[in-house]
Amino acid sequence: MLFFYVYVLQSKVKDFIYVGFTHNLKKRFFEHNNREEISTKAYAPLDLIFYEAYRSKKDAERREGYFKTTKGKATLRTMLKDFLEK
Repeated sequence: MLFFYVYVLQSKVKDFIYVGFTHNLKKRFFEHNNREEISTKAYAPLDLIFYEAYRSKKDAERREGYFKTTKGKATLRTMLKDFLEK
């Protein structure tokens, strides 16, 4: 069974949150922390702080796009409020 994941990473060293999408979450997380991804290279190491799984690639892409909007970022901050305040 194939799933598509929308995930949120948080830098351990800088104030930085990254939202991404993949079909292989473990591999993608390793790539980010191994500095193989240009957009997060300067922010590694990273923690996986949230993810959602979808059966439809389009649904996952749509959700990723939403989380990258101003309203979506506000939704994420609300959803992860207790965690982010620590």
